[in-house]
Amino acid sequence: MDEIYRNPLAGPGDLAGFRMEGEGALSFPLGRMRLESRRPPADGQAANLVLWCPEEFPADVRIEWDFWPVREPGLAIMFFHARGRGGEDLFDPALAARTGPYEQYHHGDIDAYQVSYFRRMWPAERALHTCNLRKSHGFHLVAQGADPLPGVLDADGPYAVRLDVAGGEITFSINDVTSFWWHDDGPVLPGGKIGFRQMAPLIGEYANLRVSRH
Repeated sequence: MDEIYRNPLAGPGDLAGFRMEGEGALSFPLGRMRLESRRPPADGQAANLVLWCPEEFPADVRIEWDFWPVREPGLAIMFFHARGRGGEDLFDPALAARTGPYEQYHHGDIDAYQVSYFRRMWPAERALHTCNLRKSHGFHLVAQGADPLPGVLDADGPYAVRLDVAGGEITFSINDVTSFWWHDDGPVLPGGKIGFRQMAPLIGEYANLRVSRH
């Protein structure tokens, strides 16, 4: 593996160039990035948010980060290989504005993969913990696996989260426990930006973001 990006996410200076979509609040009370919404969950999709890393990454990568769940219910997502549907940079001003509502990300004018984990928003999700992989444009559920993360009451992080993407094969694991593996028969998304998404009222903490080239 050839590491091409490392960010401790330990303080405001580590987020130069990052872009928040939606009304999110950032803090670093324990030397790691705490992400939460400024709006109540009663505001629905308008309360949700995405924080984008400004770097552009290639198609075949390993993406790693540490995660701590602080408050539930809610839901966490990692977007990856995100760019405009015509190949534009994700921040191209010609693309439609994005402000947090989910539809803008799966039926807007961007393509991306997305993995959802710590899915604790609805009773069915809290009863059976799964991680989901979707491919957009569209809302295509392409893979699903078990989520080994405990609830906030029993959480004792950090939890090491890892995405491997190589030759159209995507593997997702937490603390070296594989949740799912999936092969994209095409068209394989060619790389792009990554972003942390949260569904209110989840509060999550993140640290040690690393990206390596396969």
